[in-house]
Amino acid sequence: MNKLFKMRYLILRRITQIGLLFLYFAGNAYGWKILQGTLSASMLFDTIPLADPFAVLQMLSAGAMMGVNVFIGAAIIVLFYGIVGGRAFCSWVCPVNMITDLANWLRRKLLLDKVERKVWVSRNARYWVLGLSLVVSAVTGLAAFELVSPITIFNRGVIFGMGMTGGVLLAIFLFDLFGVKNGWCGHICPLGGVYSLIGKYSLIRVRHNEPNCTLCMKCKEVCPESQVLYMIGKKSQIVDMGECVNCARCIEVCDDDALGFSIRDFALSKAKGDNR
Repeated sequence: MNKLFKMRYLILRRITQIGLLFLYFAGNAYGWKILQGTLSASMLFDTIPLADPFAVLQMLSAGAMMGVNVFIGAAIIVLFYGIVGGRAFCSWVCPVNMITDLANWLRRKLLLDKVERKVWVSRNARYWVLGLSLVVSAVTGLAAFELVSPITIFNRGVIFGMGMTGGVLLAIFLFDLFGVKNGWCGHICPLGGVYSLIGKYSLIRVRHNEPNCTLCMKCKEVCPESQVLYMIGKKSQIVDMGECVNCARCIEVCDDDALGFSIRDFALSKAKGDNR
């Protein structure tokens, strides 16, 4: 039971990711009205529009005409992730996360992180890919990244048939396993950049309680964005960088009760009190 409790966030994330894929599949295969469409554009309960803000930006750059519902759907997504943490999409919703998590787990088991890296990619590359996607969309008149996005390919593959999905996912898995740690999600995917900006001031945050910390560094070992944990062992405060994916891996591996979720304002006021 204790082991299951330690893995509670991982279990909840997998239930969410697989559950959403199933609902999208059921919407197409069985006509269920719960969730229809794809992660790019959906209808919830056949009433509430949802739209990926990055896909909408690409379409705007491409000069596409869109209905009011699309903008309402994008606004709903921006508001939701602006509250719960922008990159929560990456760890709780994005299906590719299951592939990259597996690669990351294998890297640790095979001790590949101890091997000298032969490939290096800046974490800022995702912002360059973001900008380039918008430029290419404007030039070609097409939503450029949506044509090659592994997220879109995976999502559509589950809904409409796998096609080339397996090959794309295998490439990402091998890149993350043997190339760059958390290479796709943490360095290249432009959606990570978009949701980092959306969630920079979100309310739900991981909070570090420094007096409890024993500097075991297990949190940094499993964190896909280890730079966000710069405060570990130094001071009590929230994880305030937008790159945090709110995956709770750091919370699960911490045996010292030094990390946990908190509401932003409460965490800030409490941290000030602890540091007096």
